[in-house]
This record gives sequence, C-alpha cells and structure tokens, in this order.
Amino acid sequence: MNREEQNRATDGPDHRSTGQTAGNAAPAGQFVEGPARGRAALVARHRWLVFVLPFVVYMLCNSLEPTPPGLAGEEKSWLELGIPYSYYPLVYTLKITVTLVAIWFVRPGYAEFPWRLSPLAPLVGAVGVLVWLGCTHLSLEPQVLGAVGLDSLVDVGRRSAFNPLVEMQHQPAWAWAFLAVRFYGMVVVVPIVEEFFFRGFVMRFVADADWWKVPFGTPHMLGIALATALAVFAHPATEYLAELAWFSLVTWLMLRTRNIWDCVVAHGVTNGLLGLYVVGSHLAGYDQWHLM
Repeated sequence: MNREEQNRATDGPDHRSTGQTAGNAAPAGQFVEGPARGRAALVARHRWLVFVLPFVVYMLCNSLEPTPPGLAGEEKSWLELGIPYSYYPLVYTLKITVTLVAIWFVRPGYAEFPWRLSPLAPLVGAVGVLVWLGCTHLSLEPQVLGAVGLDSLVDVGRRSAFNPLVEMQHQPAWAWAFLAVRFYGMVVVVPIVEEFFFRGFVMRFVADADWWKVPFGTPHMLGIALATALAVFAHPATEYLAELAWFSLVTWLMLRTRNIWDCVVAHGVTNGLLGLYVVGSHLAGYDQWHLM
C-alpha cells in the first residue's frame, strides 16, 4: 500500500462528495443539499411546486363541482360539463383525494417549515369564525356591488351548498360519512393548500427574485395586498367582506408569529367551527348551508 492509499484508509470516507462535513448536519428548515432523489430532488430544484401545485390541482378540481339547480332547473358546474348536482359527493371526494396526492408529492418541501404552534393560532381561528359570520350576516356585498352597477357579480362563484342531510336523507349512513369527508377537506386539506399558496408563495414571490430565501412572515406591503386581493376574489362575491376581514386577521397572526403552521391551524379552526355552526343550524331548523 503506497502513502496516498494509507492516508485514505486512515482518514475514512471523503465527505466532500456529499457536500457535507462529518458532524455538520443540514440546518433546520432548509432542503438538504446532496444526493437527493425522486420527489425530494424535484421539489428542491423547483421550490414553487411545494406552494403552487396543490393549489392549482385543488382549483382545477373545484371547477368541476356542480352548482345547485337554478331557477330554470339547470344543473351545471363552472366548466358547464352538465354534472348532476347529486354527483357532488363523488366530485368532492375525488377533489380531496387528488389534492392529497399533490400534497404528498410535494411533502418533502414542507421540511423547510419545522412544526411548531403558538397558543394564538386556535384563538385567532375561533375569533375568525365570529368575524366571518358577522360579515356574512351583514350581507353588504349585494348593496355595494349594486351601488356601483356590478350587481350581476353577486352570484359569481356561488357555492355548491350541498346539504347531504337533505340530499341524501334516504341514506343517512352515507350522508354522515360524506359529511366527515367534507369536514376533513375543510379542516385539513384547504388550510394547507391555501396558506402555502397565498402566504407561503404569493406574499414572498413579489418581495424578492429569490423569493424562497425570504423568511416567512417578513412584512412586504405589496405582497400582502396582492395575496389578500387574490384570496378575496377566489371566494364567492357574497363573501368578499368576510374574506377580507378574516384574511387580514390571519395576516396579523402571520406577522406576529412568523410561522406558517399557525396560519394553517387558525384556518382549520375557523373552517371547523364554521362547519359545526352550519350543521348545528340545520339540525335546529335554521338553514345556513349556503356558507359551505
């Protein structure tokens, strides 16, 4: 054995090939540089996928949802595919399933945001549902839109408002099973999809060319304004005020804790409490299903 071979045998493996030195792990909250493969390598190279892909998949599937029969009795989705209203549970379940696949695909990228939770998150979520219900019960949007000649926008983005306890009343077991799927989508899937897109991507994308290097929760007025506007117009016109007030409340939480999971949890708490309010109202004989 010559001198060079002896040195290699003594020193052990050469860590330079992996871009790391012995005892020097990758910093928390960052993608691991090195021989990443498959999904991890893809999302490490194209970080926008983590934030954008699940949202795009969700919105595309959302466009397939059938709307309630209109005054003339027609049943159609946003894409006017003629999907019967009774197929809503199937379409919604498919939407959540496909979106979950997208979330699983980009899951390695979530390592950028280590899990932690502030006690403020569920509190803001609980306050948020009161804000939402207060704004929607005011019903100011039709008046405002009508005053500026935009009353035709009142029905834009109308929710499917599918009540399984009525539409599936002859199959109560299936009705409650679908309701469980509906709550899972509202409380778990939607908060992840929307928070990672609006606050994790949009707010940082306009802040810097290397947007992924911008710490989450960094104040940037243009980014906040753009994300807020996009979130508002992604909702039915009758909920513009509610979304504006609620989104601003959770943005305050984001600026205070600078933790994306706080925003996700607050979002999930609001949606969960809103769902319980709607179901409870139905059981009490007071229909509020238009909120879902």
